[in-house]
Amino acid sequence: MILTVPFGTAYTDHLTRPYVTNIPAQVMPPAEVLSNYHDLWHVEQPFRMSKTDLQARPIFHRQRDAIEAHLTIVFTALAIARYLQHKTGFSIRKIIRTRRPLQDVTISLAGLQITAKPELTDDARHVLDALTH
Repeated sequence: MILTVPFGTAYTDHLTRPYVTNIPAQVMPPAEVLSNYHDLWHVEQPFRMSKTDLQARPIFHRQRDAIEAHLTIVFTALAIARYLQHKTGFSIRKIIRTRRPLQDVTISLAGLQITAKPELTDDARHVLDALTH
């Protein structure tokens, strides 16, 4: 069903859920509007997962420069995450969990420095190989 409302065009899908858009029906058919709306989860999912995986907290800005800077950082992080996912075939969550425990430690004892390196798991080796080749 298609309805014209003061602020746009309203559609209902086969489950009679309403969707409102400012795109005229002549520009994009209702089925395409609904299909694109249903595909929004592809855009929303990386933001949700990335904020959780990166243990990010909400940040509230009021000044335009701060808002633009924050959005630039968020979109840059998303682009990097997408690149890493594409190169490795792993989710950003799996990449972080695979790499987080891999830290070298250098111990100074009696004037001698000893560096301990972690043993790489198969997943960690896959991530390193995918990003260096």
